[in-house]
Amino acid sequence: MKTSKYLEELNTQSAADLKMQLVEAKKELFNLRFQNATNQLDNTSRIKEVRKNIARIQTVITQKEKVAE
Repeated sequence: MKTSKYLEELNTQSAADLKMQLVEAKKELFNLRFQNATNQLDNTSRIKEVRKNIARIQTVITQKEKVAE
């Protein structure tokens, strides 16, 4: 599955890399929402995908923080 490979990739990254990736995903979500509001977005399902990726990244960051304690 594509999702499991993505999660494995996230688990191997450092906390700093994950935070950078989170910022990039949030920027992408902002741009997608802006495009959707101006009727320039063709693939609206991309918004849902990016939101789920943000949640996945945040989950992995939280897991890593709990392990570090």
